[in-house]
Amino acid sequence: MLTLAVEISNCQGNCIGCHSPFLRENVGEELTPEEIDRMVDDNFGVNCFLFLGEGNDRERLTELARHVRENRHLKVALYSGRTEVEEEFFDIFDYVKVGPYIAKYGPLNSTTTNQRLYRILHLEDGSRQVEDITSRFWKTR
Repeated sequence: MLTLAVEISNCQGNCIGCHSPFLRENVGEELTPEEIDRMVDDNFGVNCFLFLGEGNDRERLTELARHVRENRHLKVALYSGRTEVEEEFFDIFDYVKVGPYIAKYGPLNSTTTNQRLYRILHLEDGSRQVEDITSRFWKTR
């Protein structure tokens, strides 16, 4: 999978050891459907669009995610630093990572991580199946 990741500003989290603390501020350009289309067109082979963060406007986030899914026909992923997200996110996204970074538990590839990555399968009958795929990232010796 070739993923195009876009950082979303106005992060509501305050993780100690955050790799991008500047994203707590309102920085960068507004993300629009047109800008998403341009970025996808400029990055040949992309088949997944990742929103790194949620910002402070969840309605806008879901609009943009729907645009990617319905108009660009790409997989859509979200990294939320929250421990839980609204159920509706599992209807929109194909991958959802939850959990703030907590150094003593380690990142996603640590067996002690507090973070979880879910793959959501959207079935033809309109239902969905949510699978925790976190363990696929754990380092094994």
